[in-house]
Amino acid sequence: MSDQVLFEVADHVATLTLNRPDRLNAATFELGQQLQEHLRAADTDPDVRVVVLTGAGDAFCSGDDVEAAWGDPRMAEILAELAKPRPPLTPEIKAILDCRKPVIAAVNGVAVGIGTDLALACDIIVAADTARFAEAFVRMGLMADVIGYWRLPQLVGYGRAAQMLFTGEFVDAATALRIGMVNEVVPRDELTTYVDKLAAKIARNPPIAVQYIKEGLRRGAGRPASALPELAAFVGNGLARLFTTEDHREAARAFVEKRPAVFAGR
Repeated sequence: MSDQVLFEVADHVATLTLNRPDRLNAATFELGQQLQEHLRAADTDPDVRVVVLTGAGDAFCSGDDVEAAWGDPRMAEILAELAKPRPPLTPEIKAILDCRKPVIAAVNGVAVGIGTDLALACDIIVAADTARFAEAFVRMGLMADVIGYWRLPQLVGYGRAAQMLFTGEFVDAATALRIGMVNEVVPRDELTTYVDKLAAKIARNPPIAVQYIKEGLRRGAGRPASALPELAAFVGNGLARLFTTEDHREAARAFVEKRPAVFAGR
């Protein structure tokens, strides 16, 4: 099986690169499987503190490869599973959401359909000024995946999410920044450098604390006030654990000694 997703770890950062540039990184069953495997590997690797997801060439991900994916015999199994009373989340999306480490999407070009969904599932989205996004499912007579009804409205609000979903039209990088869909837009030739610096900044922080913060965001974002006691229990239990870590003790010593802290993830 060819490497449809490249995987590299350096300086506590795992970079996953969708690697079908000749097809604008359109998704296949193999690409999805490799992406899941690499995300699980990054999640369980104690050396990895941050994950970056990007695309090779001029695109992030142009959606499903209609010929290679929809024409695959395995598609019949997927459709049968989707028709069940409780179908699961799309595995690639679930793998991103389940990753305990922060995941940064470095959207280097067009992101359509599942390409937009993959970016939306990440914690932070940095887009090149050449990036364009489209929830284009409606144009194929389909509906968007779960992330389009959950994460997209959280970021841009109900009305803008509805417009994107109902029309399937493209949103350019500048518009995506203005409506809150992405965190930052940078020139295409500066994207890798910018994201590397951002990932390094996160990776320098205590990794256990970062993981607790990510889980807190997952549990807290969009929750009603009635759910705050449950969130308070998570936060309290988390702090009780974090106060006992070696990293917390190192942070306190470094503060008193007026020096940079060095964290071991313990």
